[in-house]
Amino acid sequence: MSTFAERFGLWSADQQAQATDIIGRIDAGELDVLRFAWPDQHGVLRGKTLVAEAARGALARGVNLTSTLLAKDTSHRSVFPVFSAGGGFALEGLQGGADFVVLADPATFRMLPWAPRTGWVLCDAYMKDGQPCPFATRRILQRAIDRLGTRGLEFVAGLEVEFHVFKLDQAHMALADAGQPGTPPAVSLLTHGHQYLTELRYDRVDGLMDLLRTQLQALGLPLHSLEIEFGPSQFELVFGPTAGMEPADTMVLLRSAIKQICQRHGYHATFMCRPKIPNVMSSGWHLHQSLRRAEDGANAFMPVAGGADAHPLSPLGMQYLAGLQAHACGAAALASPTLNGYRRYRPFSLAPDRAIWAQDNRGAMLRVLGAPGDNASRIENRVGEPTANPYLYLASQLFSGLHGIEQAMDPGPSADAPYETPAAQLPRTLDAALAALQADTVLVEGLGKPFVDYYCHIKQAEIARFNLEVTEWEHREYFDMF
Repeated sequence: MSTFAERFGLWSADQQAQATDIIGRIDAGELDVLRFAWPDQHGVLRGKTLVAEAARGALARGVNLTSTLLAKDTSHRSVFPVFSAGGGFALEGLQGGADFVVLADPATFRMLPWAPRTGWVLCDAYMKDGQPCPFATRRILQRAIDRLGTRGLEFVAGLEVEFHVFKLDQAHMALADAGQPGTPPAVSLLTHGHQYLTELRYDRVDGLMDLLRTQLQALGLPLHSLEIEFGPSQFELVFGPTAGMEPADTMVLLRSAIKQICQRHGYHATFMCRPKIPNVMSSGWHLHQSLRRAEDGANAFMPVAGGADAHPLSPLGMQYLAGLQAHACGAAALASPTLNGYRRYRPFSLAPDRAIWAQDNRGAMLRVLGAPGDNASRIENRVGEPTANPYLYLASQLFSGLHGIEQAMDPGPSADAPYETPAAQLPRTLDAALAALQADTVLVEGLGKPFVDYYCHIKQAEIARFNLEVTEWEHREYFDMF
């Protein structure tokens, strides 16, 4: 009897060979368990852990997950009527909490250095008939990459990721702390902050930095640097450029890895944009991106020396830049998908507040770095928060940039005063960002209207829950006044 992968032709020859290598590791007794991890709609890893003997067959057969996972918001509540016709998705095969299948991508296999004798593999989601699950975000990015490939181009990206790590003081695991979500942990600082890039601050947390360095390098991630950021207990990791799907796969793995590693050593790591701690600084995710020619690997953004126009990027690069700028408001909900993320956008804060580009200016949303002969010529998009689903964020960049290329768009002049130059203001709330996404016909077409409707439904459910809560601000403002 053929396997799921064989029956529907879902693996390439390379993937089949890689799966054979994993089975060889299992047969050699190198693994006790294998984690089958699937990135959900939020970019959070879910899945199942199988003992080695069971994992051997499940590699090509796939692992069943309940379709209610597709219905979850960030509190893990199901916000679709999963027991109605079509499972609340108006889609055959998902009613009644039916299963869907996640199939391993053998190319992503790794041994987890912090979990003894534990393998890990990233999976893609499929319906039982072998069709890609329409809500699988990894597949959406693959579609964007494939579309770029028809032009003989490949996507290249490097990651700058800010986050916080605290000392874990109290996990809050009393019976009364359970909930959806539960009581967050009590923490204390590792650094006071506000000494950006000082060696003294770095040395005080060298134990943590060395722990993260050794574990992330053991995973094979392209770690470039470890840095003390400006805020209290805030850090930044920079990763070298990789191509295609790899930057997004790196992002989902490193977030999960950092949280697991830190938890095992008495720390609490968070990629929340703006935690509620005194003197906090918001965390961002700066995405460096370029395109390269598939035929020779040359950077397609690098300008030619002595060109007619004195631009920091090639004509193709400037058109791609214009596309990012034109669709910045529509893409905001994918770059900043949480209510909390919109607390980051404010003038003169090193976070952008409008859809603008500038040459080597960190106040602009799109910081352009390029020159003739510079093979690292690229665009840095500074709009994202580190909670973003990387498959959706990167797909939004490709669909936007491709539209700029297809329409030969012009981004206009560099904004030397990015907080003063007139330009489209970025959405200030998640609600406004969702409306901008739904109004952006290019992104709706690229992502697929059913997916956009699905995504917005989940996010609107989060907004509705938030609006039912009485905040500390409201209580302080009105309780005594009226």
